[in-house]
Amino acid sequence: MEWKNMTMATVIHLLGFQVPENITVLVFFLFLIIYCVTICGNLLIIILVCSSKTLHSPMYFFLSQLSISDILLATDVLPNTLRAVMVKNTIIVSISDCIAQFYFFAATETLECLLLTVMSYDRYLAICKPLHYTLIMNFKLCWILTILCWTLSLVTEFFHTLTISKLHFCSSKMIDHFFCDLDPILQLSCSDTITAQLEATALSVVFAIIPFFVIIVSYVFIIVTILGIPSVTRRQKVFSTCSSHLTVVSIFYGTIVCVYLVPSRGQSWNISKFLSLMYTVVTPLLNPIIYSLRNNELKKVAGNIFRKFLNLHFNSHKNVQRC
Repeated sequence: MEWKNMTMATVIHLLGFQVPENITVLVFFLFLIIYCVTICGNLLIIILVCSSKTLHSPMYFFLSQLSISDILLATDVLPNTLRAVMVKNTIIVSISDCIAQFYFFAATETLECLLLTVMSYDRYLAICKPLHYTLIMNFKLCWILTILCWTLSLVTEFFHTLTISKLHFCSSKMIDHFFCDLDPILQLSCSDTITAQLEATALSVVFAIIPFFVIIVSYVFIIVTILGIPSVTRRQKVFSTCSSHLTVVSIFYGTIVCVYLVPSRGQSWNISKFLSLMYTVVTPLLNPIIYSLRNNELKKVAGNIFRKFLNLHFNSHKNVQRC
């Protein structure tokens, strides 16, 4: 009981971003705008997919799940970041709060890896096996894959977080980061962290590296199939259906590779924070923008809804004037 009380009473000082005082308000509003745009952009995609029958297809169904994941990730990281900017000094959090933040961060990152993999499989079937696509990628399989992604993410990260929570954190310490990531948490422990590190490595292989190779193999087949299409116009049209997904995968995995696979020795904490900012804050912001700008169907549905809203507003305004 004494060990448990000492562990849970341990407080962590999150340094966040050491922002100069004269630009504190500017940085705060920048992060606030990013958070609002991220939430609104991803909510818009979810609403469009749910409300429009033309978007009731596996590709957009998985995209809506990716948007939910992005909302959860941004909500887990950005509110604390906003608080860190305004406080100017360190944020004091308990070790239990820190571990809870890490759990939701790790679960959403794992979910994102799995969803991007499922989406690449969907594009592979649509382009390489078009005759069998509707038969294989039916409504039932979409739900099975989605539930599997969510379950694997939440359950595996729960057990990993449980292992971390059993570590001994002996005193108040400092994390030079803007959120509770794995390495900074393990550095706070006074006990042996080998089990937690081995678990993290195994989970990274299963839920990050293997999915990445699956995505690469899928796109090798996709590119070969596209190059075999004789018509240049049709080739460009087919490639446009997966260009958004390929862009998102490149940004997401590119930053993760830089943060976790490139040796951190010689890398300053500022560079590490910037790279972490890319996949925790910028990627959820860019995902809906990339899909909206590159996808004609989404733009068309959004335009139709916007025009209906304007017509409704215009007609109601005319009726008020007549009265």
